[in-house]
Amino acid sequence: MQIISWDKNAVRKIEALSKTTFDMGLLKVVNKIVSEVHKKGDSALRKFTKDFDGVDVPTKKLQVTQGEINRAYEQVDVKFVHLLTSVIDNVKRYYKKEICKGYRIKTKEGAILGKRYLPIDRVGVYIPGGQAPLVSTICMTAVPAQVAGVKDVVMVTPPNSETGYVNPHLLVVADLLGIKEIYKAGGAQAIAALAFGTKTIPKVDKIVGPGNQYVTEAKRQVFGFVDIDMTAGPSEVAIIADQQANVEYVLADMYAQAEHVGGLSVLITTSKRLAEQVKKQYDMPAARVAIVLVKTLDEAAVVSDLIAPEHLQIMTKTPSRVLKSVRHAGAIFIGPYSPAVVGDYVAGPSHVLPTGGTARYFSPLSASDFIKGSQYIQYTKEALVKHREILKRMTEIEGLFWHGRAVEKRFES
Repeated sequence: MQIISWDKNAVRKIEALSKTTFDMGLLKVVNKIVSEVHKKGDSALRKFTKDFDGVDVPTKKLQVTQGEINRAYEQVDVKFVHLLTSVIDNVKRYYKKEICKGYRIKTKEGAILGKRYLPIDRVGVYIPGGQAPLVSTICMTAVPAQVAGVKDVVMVTPPNSETGYVNPHLLVVADLLGIKEIYKAGGAQAIAALAFGTKTIPKVDKIVGPGNQYVTEAKRQVFGFVDIDMTAGPSEVAIIADQQANVEYVLADMYAQAEHVGGLSVLITTSKRLAEQVKKQYDMPAARVAIVLVKTLDEAAVVSDLIAPEHLQIMTKTPSRVLKSVRHAGAIFIGPYSPAVVGDYVAGPSHVLPTGGTARYFSPLSASDFIKGSQYIQYTKEALVKHREILKRMTEIEGLFWHGRAVEKRFES
């Protein structure tokens, strides 16, 4: 683990911590998968599921049945179901506050200009389920969509390589949320199936949810055919801490990120003592772990913004002051009792967050992401008269004859 002393020469080192690379080999592999599913549909989906997940799922069994869901309830602790409902309530409560409202303007000539917002019809939710079934991700993706009013939420998740079935906890959560379509498909092939549709899996309008590098690249390649949430990478945390911070809390939060493959943990601190303690005691693999030593908390905010982390934790004497200085982060956790893990599971805001420095321009997944707007324009003849001359001039300049005629026709007897 390295300790980086902050100065202008350290900028490149810090930016390199969360830098993403362009992998042409990955692009080609994923493009082949996406293209085959686009052309061959279910047969290609079945082939790649066998190749990558080690399970040969007959086309007729791609969709999870009610019987499989019933058996899942028998394998899950009843207490888990009860606890889960409180998490679902937290997520719903948070997102009900942010639904976009339409608006309407009327000019003195009588023209009406406005915008209305309606939910997307059909959304596909990708849930990783191979090595670690991400139960929490179903709540953090499906619930915001449902709050927004999405009619059909579809879930895809890879089958277990040993049993050929979907993890029972995933099925129970999906059923509690009322998700009617669940398919045993994962990887880039599942993303392609959602984007283009197959005989078994109808096309969706938007795809959300995290995944490995193949899933992320597939989402990037199908964007435009469908909408996506973002292209997220490995999990990240940056911790801004001063001499008041508890070293055990800091280490525990850094270890939590290290549990994710390729996870990034960065401690940004004004305390040389804390930096040395963490370096001495940290005993997990440290490929993407660093400590940045700064002189002031204002410098700490500058360093954090360079990283633009997925999760930012502030453990200082006056965290509200630091919060005002920070501009770029997916989710910000304030104070010693707000570890990033509460955002991962129970707080309410979605844990689908921008990574790899993309928090500079991407936002966390929200209910608003499942709503699209339509503008509407209703002119009176008086309003059209007002703009007749400028319309004539602009269409002439652009050489679009019939654009101009479309206006002038309204004034011919």
